[in-house]
Amino acid sequence: MLEPTALVSLEGTGAVLRLPPGDRVHSLRVAMPQTPPFHSLAAPRKLSNAELARALRLDLESELDAINLYAAHLEATDHTLAQAVLRHVMDEEREHAALFWALISQLDPSQAAHAREAVAKLELLGRGAPDKEVEAAGKALPTGARPGARGARPRSPVRPRR
Repeated sequence: MLEPTALVSLEGTGAVLRLPPGDRVHSLRVAMPQTPPFHSLAAPRKLSNAELARALRLDLESELDAINLYAAHLEATDHTLAQAVLRHVMDEEREHAALFWALISQLDPSQAAHAREAVAKLELLGRGAPDKEVEAAGKALPTGARPGARGARPRSPVRPRR
């Protein structure tokens, strides 16, 4: 429990909460601030593939958050029309998330390599393989190779455009 003070800084948000004397805060929920889409760019210009992948990861995060929000709304109502609308919109958000993930994989070869490794590890885990074998699937890269580098792993059939 926070003791009453004049100001409480909400770390990482830039926000400050003013507490009246004598008030106590038992729990505090702070909405995450919306990320400005081009906050890391010094001047307006075209994004590099790495910068675009980073921006799309934030977009992906928003889509996944929306899916969870709509699912919670769906569970909280018996209104038939509202449920139909929520299911429809939630399905569109799933499509958006899948499209963003596919695009990120094309823009970031390292991310694509990790995704391929994850599929291999998932298959091993599903077969009940021991942890040592599962971890070895992620270490099958030649020494010094980074995930996604030419020759490190088979390339996906869809190649990124430059």
